[in-house]
Parts: sequence; structure tokens; C-alpha cells
Amino acid sequence: MTAALLMPAAPAISKPAALPDVQMRVTPTRIRVEGLSKRFVTRRADVQALDNVSLEIEQGEFVCLIGPSGCGKSTLLDIIAGLTKPDSGTVESDGKAVTAPAPDRMVMFQEPALFPWLDALGNVMFGLKLKPGLTKNDRLDIAHRYLKMVGLGGFEHSYIHELSGGMKQRVALARSLAPDPKVLLMDEPFAALDAITREQLYDDLQMIWAQTRKTIVFVTHNVREATCLADRVVLMSPRPGRIAQEFDIPLPRPRDINGAELSRYAGEMARSLKTVTDRSRQ
Repeated sequence: MTAALLMPAAPAISKPAALPDVQMRVTPTRIRVEGLSKRFVTRRADVQALDNVSLEIEQGEFVCLIGPSGCGKSTLLDIIAGLTKPDSGTVESDGKAVTAPAPDRMVMFQEPALFPWLDALGNVMFGLKLKPGLTKNDRLDIAHRYLKMVGLGGFEHSYIHELSGGMKQRVALARSLAPDPKVLLMDEPFAALDAITREQLYDDLQMIWAQTRKTIVFVTHNVREATCLADRVVLMSPRPGRIAQEFDIPLPRPRDINGAELSRYAGEMARSLKTVTDRSRQ
């Protein structure tokens, strides 16, 4: 069940017997995870990373995964990406089984992993080489458009060593968006950045999501970050990773990470995270 944070209970209201003229809007499911489990066994350790995880993510939804270190957030993201195979359970993207990486699901990692011998434009164009039907001019136009979208207009010909950490992540974001994937998977992409740069990127990512309506799955440890960005936050329990609780975040956008209402939601979520973590230690 989805938790409603800090909202008083509404009085019971009688509903009419039928509403024949009202049609419910149904949003298609983009990602469906069913009964997912994953164990990692090495000579040094035997770790049950995920245990019977089920989750549905709607088309155009922004979902954040939070939880303590080692709870399987990144493992779940990797399995959705097709980079890791589960031991049991299934993942579907638009009703098709996920068995390997595919261009409909792009991943953005904590480290930008850019090519230092290419400028910003070349890095964004590189991923477009595998997209069929594009001429070189098409790739140029697309790369210019997405670099402008992430605030790097005028830096197209800057090399990676000439860019700040935040600018590198903007290039990585443009590279991930340029092939026009249906799903963007983001694994703590802002964790290594300073607070001011992170806040700028929160604003930018909200703007980009509003423009593109991409389905985004975002891994973070930061409850404020999750509350600022997500439509829904999924709280995972400590190892083995299970879904412990879900939170809808109905706050209007754009959101200020320092806003009072956002702080109330983040505080409630932090208390739930502490409770889940404390229970695992008992």
C-alpha cells in the first residue's frame, strides 16, 4: 500500500451508486518486476541481495528507490537495465521480457564515464551511432539540442578535463537522453557533487522530466533528494532487499529541496527509514 504522509484522515463520504459518464484514466505500465530474487556467491561471501521484490512503474512516472547501503537498490536497477540476471522472478519493459541491455533503457551511473579524447558534443554523438536511420547531421542536431537542454549550450567543444564535475554529469545526462530511451535509470548520479551543484541539477532534472515525460527510476540514499524529485518513493529494507513501504509525493512542481512542505515529507520518510533499519538489527 502507498503511504500518505502527514495527511489527516478524511471524513467518510458517501459515494453515488454509479458514475456512468466518468471514465477512469489508466496509465500503461512501463516496467513490471515480479518476484525478483538475487543472490551473490563468492569464495568470501554469500549475499542475498534481493528477495521476492515486485514493483510496477507507470509510463512517465518518476520513481526513487531509497534504503540503507547494501539493500539491493543498485542490483534492482541493474536487473531492470538487463545488466544483471536474476536468480528468480521476471522483469518486463512494455510487456516484453528483459533479458539483456536494450536502447529503450539507458543507464546513468554515479561516475560520468565520458571519453576524454572527445569533446562534449562528441560524447553525446557517440551513443547515437548505434541508433539506426540517423545521418551525421541528424546526430549533430540531436546532440546540440540535448546539450542545450542540460544547460551546456556554448560548451559543445569543451573537452572533459575542461569541465567541472557538475558539467560532466550534465554531459552524461545529455548522452543518456539523446537516443530517446523510454526509461532512464539513474544510479546515485549526483552523490559525488557539492551541495550547490546538486541543487542546480535538481531544478534542471525536474525541468527535463517535465519536458520529456521520461519514465525515470532513480537510486539515492538521500530522502530529501527523493522527495524533491519523485512522484513515488520506494523504501527498501536492509539485506535481503525487500520493498518495505511506498510513499506518494503529491507536491506541486517545480519543488524546492529546502521548502517547508518538502521537509515535512522528507522527515516522515526519514523516520520510516530509521524504523526499517532498526528492525533489521533486532
